[in-house]
Order: sequence, then structure tokens, then C-alpha cells
Amino acid sequence: MSNIPNSLKYTKDHEWIRLNDDGTGIIGITHHAQESLGDITFVELPDIGVAFAKSEALGVVESVKAASDLFMPIAGEVIEVNEQLLESPELVNDDAYGEGWMVKIRLTHDSESNDLLAPEAYSAIAGAE
Repeated sequence: MSNIPNSLKYTKDHEWIRLNDDGTGIIGITHHAQESLGDITFVELPDIGVAFAKSEALGVVESVKAASDLFMPIAGEVIEVNEQLLESPELVNDDAYGEGWMVKIRLTHDSESNDLLAPEAYSAIAGAE
């Protein structure tokens, strides 16, 4: 589980979210996801101010192998996007849990975080693929 930080929550679709005490969250794709996709060549991110429901597609990650939708782990409004990814999408490969983050949201329904996976549960899913 060295590539699955304990401080994050996860989805079955391989997104992670860092929940902050101020009602915000930072979202990205997991190390497993970026490894499966291969070299990331393009990231399409939403506009600031757009609200998304849980599980709704909010962007696209493209690689030399495939294109994959990025899904909302929890409902929220986009308050910031990682502009660096537009010029350097490879940051997702280099640092999926740090510089490769995708969007920052203001949570709409905190209770939805109860449906997210703990690191151990995500590890079982990622290891089974």
C-alpha cells in the first residue's frame, strides 16, 4: 500500500479525494490509474464555478493508451483547477497525489464522504485488477 496514502479517500473508479476541515476537497486520480493509463498526454478540466453531482464526469484524462473520464467522488462545486496540468499533463504520472491533483471543490453534501473507500478497501480493488 505504499502507493495508496492513508490520508485520502478513494472511489472504485480510481479517483482520490483529500477532505479538508474547511469543507473543501482536492481530487485526482490514483497512482494505480495513472500507471494503467500510461503516459498522460492531455487533461481536460472543468470551469471554475461548475457544480457536479457525485459520480458525474467532470473531465477527461488522455494517455498514449486510452482516454478515461474523471468522475466526482462526492458532490461539489469546482473552486480551483490545476492549471499546471494544461501545460504539463505528465505531472499526473510524476506525482499523482501531489502536483498531479486535478480540481479543488467546495463540498455540497459532506455525508457522501461516508460512501468513499478507505485505503485498505481501495487497495483490495486496485490489487485485484
